[in-house]
Amino acid sequence: MINKKNLTKHIVILAAFMAYNQAFSQELKDTNSFKTHKNEVSLELLQLLNGVYQISYERSFFDNFSASLAAGYKGKSGLIGFSGIDKPKLKTGDIFYTGFQIIPEVRYYLPKTSKTALTGFYIGAYYKYSNYKSELDGSYTGTDGFIYDLEFDMKLDISSVGLMIGYKLPITKHLNIDFIIAGPGAGNYNFKFINKKDLPEEFYEDFNQALEDYSILDFINGDFRFSQVNNRSQFNAFSFRYGISLGYTF
Repeated sequence: MINKKNLTKHIVILAAFMAYNQAFSQELKDTNSFKTHKNEVSLELLQLLNGVYQISYERSFFDNFSASLAAGYKGKSGLIGFSGIDKPKLKTGDIFYTGFQIIPEVRYYLPKTSKTALTGFYIGAYYKYSNYKSELDGSYTGTDGFIYDLEFDMKLDISSVGLMIGYKLPITKHLNIDFIIAGPGAGNYNFKFINKKDLPEEFYEDFNQALEDYSILDFINGDFRFSQVNNRSQFNAFSFRYGISLGYTF
């Protein structure tokens, strides 16, 4: 005859074992899922300070390689702006620009630093295209003493390529923080000014001189000039990329 106390004891042990096995299986399933998360959607945090709202999608493929595409919009708000020109004959308001940017990139995560997919130290390459526009208003005093109103639409296209190094830190099962430590590159800058008012030829000489004295444009070569005939200017210059993003993996 089966002892009731022993039967109850065995039932309790069996139930405990089944509960433990179920919990262990779920934990193993979650762990494996964590290791095989190959997709990530992220929000760039640092650029929010400058009024840029940028999201990106990254996908892991092959061993330790990934590809991503980021898209962002720049509003008028933000910490970074350009002060206006303040010369005896030429005065303008501050410049605030809006526009969008697109950034495709590829990455290689160093295996010894990657505990899971899309984490650890990485090196990569990127292409960045930005399209911005702004308005430039102000006044210009001609040699005849007449005061001209300024009303320009400005457009700027930037295409840059470069390399980067960074580190992506996992903070939870689904959340990562991505630090782009350095992203040096070379960029092609294409300016266009659209004049909405009639201005004398002498204005452009004073305008170009003012731009040469503008501290933010110290690195631009002598080809950066505008005239009534040619309202475009193009130059190449060093570019640099950095950032901090919060990503969700799935």
